[in-house]
Amino acid sequence: MIGRLMTMTAQPGKGGELAAVLLEVAERLRGFPGCEIYLISQDAADPDTVRVTEVWQDETSARAALATPPRADGPSPADVLALLSSPPHRTDLTVLGGVGLPTADGRP
Repeated sequence: MIGRLMTMTAQPGKGGELAAVLLEVAERLRGFPGCEIYLISQDAADPDTVRVTEVWQDETSARAALATPPRADGPSPADVLALLSSPPHRTDLTVLGGVGLPTADGRP
C-alpha cells in the first residue's frame, strides 16, 4: 500500500470552501478500486489549511483515479486549484497498517 499526505493552503477565508470541494472529490472516490482511505481534514488552528490523507492499494490505483475525467456534476482539478493560494505540498508515505485498513488476509 502507498499513501500520500497533501497539504493545501486556501486563499484567505476560503478553507471551508476548499474542504467542501475536496469532500465532493472524496465522495466520488467512494468505492473506487484500490482507494482505501481518502480523508479530508481542516487544521484546527488554521482553517485555511486543508489536508488530504490518501491510502491506495498501489500506485496504479492512485494514477487511475487521477486519470478519471471529472463528472459533469462534480468538481474538477481546476476548481480545487482556483481556491489555493499556493501549490499543494505532497508527501509520499509507505503505509505500514493501522485501524481502518484491511489486513493482509483482507479483514478490515
